[in-house]
Amino acid sequence: MAWIKQKAAEVAEQAEQRAANEPRQMFLPGFDIGAFPNHLNRSSLIAPIARGKRKFHRQAVMVTRRDCVLEYTGEQLDEADGDLIMALIAFAQPFRLGTSVPLNRAKLLRRLKRSTGKHDYEWLHRRIKALTEATLFLEAKKPDGSTRYSIGKTVSFRIIAAFSYDDEAETYSYSLDPRWVQIFGNREYSLIDWDKRMQIGRGQDMAKTLQRLVATSADPVQRYALDWLKGKMEYGGRMRDFRDALARAVRELERLEIITAHKVEDSTRGNPQLALWLPEAVA
Repeated sequence: MAWIKQKAAEVAEQAEQRAANEPRQMFLPGFDIGAFPNHLNRSSLIAPIARGKRKFHRQAVMVTRRDCVLEYTGEQLDEADGDLIMALIAFAQPFRLGTSVPLNRAKLLRRLKRSTGKHDYEWLHRRIKALTEATLFLEAKKPDGSTRYSIGKTVSFRIIAAFSYDDEAETYSYSLDPRWVQIFGNREYSLIDWDKRMQIGRGQDMAKTLQRLVATSADPVQRYALDWLKGKMEYGGRMRDFRDALARAVRELERLEIITAHKVEDSTRGNPQLALWLPEAVA
């Protein structure tokens, strides 16, 4: 029995090694920019954190739904990092993942609605470096709790597999791990309205987090426990302050017609939850 388990582990490791090393094309029909996997959108991997020194996670179990386990090592990522990752995924579409992608930094910054001055170039270099150092392990589960697939268990998975910068030519290139194809598989990704996302006001990162979250479901009315949202958003303050910040965020989503209405209500178990109505729903 031990031999069989060891053999199965060796086969799994070889399969993941192949998946990590073999370049693959990723087809995401119907989108230009703004696609992101549902498992990551529902997690605390990217959160509306305050500016300043970031928490460093070391093999930390992140907040997710029950159908997923996500362990992460790296700096806590914010919504600007999320925008950057989505843009890099979009820019890599013409190329096979695992191969080098030339990067026009000015074009990228403009898609992120940032300036092309020295400060933003330095921000871009700093964040790409952080994303290259960040690693994650993801295990997607079936309804019975068994493993559907896992990524990063035997071969580390980096958000950006590699990047290079030529000082003299001032040219950037990067590559993405081919296993992104599996994370996006079975249409388990959201298509986010990028134009509206770029219109979300400064200091409204919580609204960006909610935009990504509601995009993961086609349900016209969505409900989320406040305790779960607070953990997902890495909010360390008082619940009263969190509710105030949440109210500002949902009003911003209403302004942009990403949602039409909201209400904080009690669940059937008497716990506070946020109810959100999407445009096709009537409150």
